[in-house]
Amino acid sequence: MPLISHFYGILIYIYSEAGGQHNTPHFHAIYAEFSAVFDLDGNLIKGELPKNKSKMIEVWCDLHREELNAAWRAWNESHEIVKIEGLR
Repeated sequence: MPLISHFYGILIYIYSEAGGQHNTPHFHAIYAEFSAVFDLDGNLIKGELPKNKSKMIEVWCDLHREELNAAWRAWNESHEIVKIEGLR
């Protein structure tokens, strides 16, 4: 599971899942004992994060939407890992 970004204790991973559990482009976010799946617009698909961390992810997605889409395509087409800058 490649790490593509991290900020304020949030780890962002992107990977293909055997069997395609999620049909939409997405990423996984982990913070402490919390884990969630978000679409590339920052909408929660599954799981749970503290509200302030979910808001940070939403802002991060707004800032890096094109990069997220490129990272998703790169990973799914050739397993290339594209790193994306975190929030500061």
